[in-house]
Amino acid sequence: MARPVEFDESKVLTNAMEQFWKEGYEASSVQKLLDCTGINRGTLYNSFGDKDTFFKSCVDQYNMILDQHIANSLKNDSLGPWEAISALFDEAVIGVTNKHRVMGCLLVNSLCESINYNSDIKRIVRSSLGSIRKPIVARLKEAQKKGKLKKGITVEFAADVLMNTLHGLRVNSRDGKNAKQLNELAKFAVASLKK
Repeated sequence: MARPVEFDESKVLTNAMEQFWKEGYEASSVQKLLDCTGINRGTLYNSFGDKDTFFKSCVDQYNMILDQHIANSLKNDSLGPWEAISALFDEAVIGVTNKHRVMGCLLVNSLCESINYNSDIKRIVRSSLGSIRKPIVARLKEAQKKGKLKKGITVEFAADVLMNTLHGLRVNSRDGKNAKQLNELAKFAVASLKK
């Protein structure tokens, strides 16, 4: 009787997630995934399915990180709307480790590569990005209700600006901008919307 394969699923997913995050879906061959996770081909396919399914599991793992950033910022009831939005930038871009900051964002990186032509994965990535946008919109509605959103700016437009800023900061971080430069860009974007 064959022994069940033993491995730390969370560690395997984290290592694979970072591989996809650094090099992208296309460049992350099955062999690179095996090398970074330390599992064999049979374990990969038996435990996680094909490469697409494995990538989806890694996006789920990444979403757990995002959920924590959102919980600490946008969903933190002790913060006002603009404080919460600023805290999101601190949590997701500025306050992360240098290692993760220079990798950018798994979701943004994925949208920028040819994975964009895989409609199933594109849908999963967009859904994940939507999970960031939704609490941003909620906080912007709160700011608007309190008269703290600049006149003439709609909540939807402000959300677009903030999501674009978040994406841009992650691309800039991948391009080598340091935390101080990223923080200045985030503050400028928030100030441009705030009353």
